[in-house]
Amino acid sequence: MDVEFLGGAREIGRSAILVDDRLLLDYGMDSGDPPRFPIREPDPDAVVVSHGHLDHVGSLPSLLSGDARPPVYWTSPTRDLALLLARDTLDLHGGTYDCPFTEAEIARLTQVSTTHGYREPFSVLGGADDGGYDVTFYDAGHIPGSAHVLVDDGETRLFYSGDFHTEDQQLLAGTTARPEADAVIVESTYADTEREPRSAIESAFVESLRTTLWEGGTVVVPAFAIGRTQEVLAICAAHDVECYADGMGTRVAELLTRPRNREFLRDPDVLRRATANARFVTGRTGQRKRIAAQSTVIVTTSGMLHGGPAMTYVPEIRTHPVNKITFTGYQVDGTPGRELLETGSAEIDGQLMPISARAEHYDFSAHADRNGLRDFLDAYADATILVNHGDRCERFASDLCGAGYDAAAPELGDRCAL
Repeated sequence: MDVEFLGGAREIGRSAILVDDRLLLDYGMDSGDPPRFPIREPDPDAVVVSHGHLDHVGSLPSLLSGDARPPVYWTSPTRDLALLLARDTLDLHGGTYDCPFTEAEIARLTQVSTTHGYREPFSVLGGADDGGYDVTFYDAGHIPGSAHVLVDDGETRLFYSGDFHTEDQQLLAGTTARPEADAVIVESTYADTEREPRSAIESAFVESLRTTLWEGGTVVVPAFAIGRTQEVLAICAAHDVECYADGMGTRVAELLTRPRNREFLRDPDVLRRATANARFVTGRTGQRKRIAAQSTVIVTTSGMLHGGPAMTYVPEIRTHPVNKITFTGYQVDGTPGRELLETGSAEIDGQLMPISARAEHYDFSAHADRNGLRDFLDAYADATILVNHGDRCERFASDLCGAGYDAAAPELGDRCAL
């Protein structure tokens, strides 16, 4: 077995790994400005997808242009989320470089889709006994439907971690999957970070919300649409904090409550209570301005303030220091969210705005931190470790080598024989 890194090597975004020039694991995009796609477009015989985030599925429909019709295997939430993202990308950027596919490719994607649950082995390209692969999904604890992917060709067992978390969240349990493997491709997004326990972060977040409400202020909580919005709504419900929900995250919440997706949640009732506790915003600008004038909590996209309903709410609350803008996810360099945290101002809809409202950040990342990564890899001391999906992959690989692992950090375009 050999693997080629077409994206996600020594970087975060556009994950794409080609196995034996036949089987593609993920096919994402980096949604920066300009966006970046995998370094070349392969012609796989089949595709297996780990989870429904843009950096893992964003380029997927483009594989179905021309006569190409590779089957795509994923969990049902991943399928639904990928289609939602594809249609959103088409609505926003159709006909431009930022969208490398059309509605026709999205329609074809539904035709080649096959869904599977966790720990249910299935055959791809005939199965390991017929020159293909036996594949198994394991719960990765990252977002609903996220999966580790075990690929077995009869000689080598490759374990692709995808993105994963080892700590329990409101919606998901931390991953406990550690199947036997000869080689592991492991993400390293937070390989240089050690977090406080999740319970401590959650308590501090809720206390901040309650304090601001008691003072008569409004809290805007920018949150990523997939996973984070629903998690924050669940936290609010668990602590009896009333809130509004706005943006694509409301569509994702509806999608995840569908019967076929409930089994991928730690407890479906947690999400049901979260959606019942929140008041969903219909999207009228006038309504948003009235909500912003209240003393309330507003959970809304986008998570980094570069679009979405947040572009209405932030200008409305920015002038009063009793109000807060409370970030729940990582803020990439160059985004308005990062600018606000560092300078106290941000460019909103093309206008640089000083912001008197207090800006806070709580690390609700759904990725394992350094301790979680090392705990995960304890089971693979004798395996070949390939580090990807991180800003400092080389450093983490070097640390692993120092601890006795056979580890490396492939570069973009590298092929590795396993």
